[in-house]
Amino acid sequence: MNRNISLYEALGGAETLRLIVESFYPKVQAHPLLGPLFPPDIDPVIEKQYLFLTQFFGGPSLYSDKYGHPMMRARHLPFAITPERAGAWLDCMRRALQEVGIDETLQKIVIDRLTGPAHHFVNTSEEET
Repeated sequence: MNRNISLYEALGGAETLRLIVESFYPKVQAHPLLGPLFPPDIDPVIEKQYLFLTQFFGGPSLYSDKYGHPMMRARHLPFAITPERAGAWLDCMRRALQEVGIDETLQKIVIDRLTGPAHHFVNTSEEET
């Protein structure tokens, strides 16, 4: 990846990021560990994820402009996030990136970038679920 452009730009900007998020959430909804954590009307969640990932990957600060500081760990505290669920979330993202046709090198960079936050949100052990 060219070090002079953001991950957002390397992925293809708004259009590609929208495709990724729209490919990702059906996988999340269908996953037995993840689906029950999400509301039936997934559209607002998709929109927030799009805004957040745009900003997280170096694009415009859409999420902060609309909702303020992301405070993502705090926003996830009401949900039982286990290590297994974090891994499942990352797997759904990996499959979405593949489905959209993201270059393998970029896929690895995206997953590496999301792995830390995904595991940072863990707030429940497997035994507690």
